[in-house]
Amino acid sequence: MLKKVEKVLDEQIRPALASHGGGIEVVDFDNNKLFVTLSGGCQGCSSSKATLKDGVEKLLLQKFPGLINELVDMTDHASGDQPFM
Repeated sequence: MLKKVEKVLDEQIRPALASHGGGIEVVDFDNNKLFVTLSGGCQGCSSSKATLKDGVEKLLLQKFPGLINELVDMTDHASGDQPFM
């Protein structure tokens, strides 16, 4: 299942994040929750919550109904550069 998630991230999500200097990595999957961290321009970005909930999570819930119920952001945004604030 994680290989399929990585494929969706590689093909549909990472290119969009990379165009803004950002990235996303899967940390863990437990109890239908996918734990991720954001990097680069996404770490500390004021729009990161919206990007995750309205973009990434929405797409993954559509692609993997019943398998993924929630996306959990494990990023330490306080240590980011807050590039778009």
